[in-house]
Amino acid sequence: MDMEDPTVKRLLGGSEPFRKLCAEHVRYEERLAALDRIPYLTPDQELERKTIQKLKLAGKDQMVAFVREAGGLGAS
Repeated sequence: MDMEDPTVKRLLGGSEPFRKLCAEHVRYEERLAALDRIPYLTPDQELERKTIQKLKLAGKDQMVAFVREAGGLGAS
């Protein structure tokens, strides 16, 4: 997601739910990066990684929906 997009900037400034989604997305990215630095994941870590990937994707879908609803991303 382009954080320089005017619609995204507006949502970051005025939408608490959108800000929370963005913060959550960043936390997921950080945790995935930490897991990716581990050479061999345990089964529990592998499950955590896959769960975080799914949660991150679902959050991104929600953020895109916010932006579209607010008139960004080529909404008509």
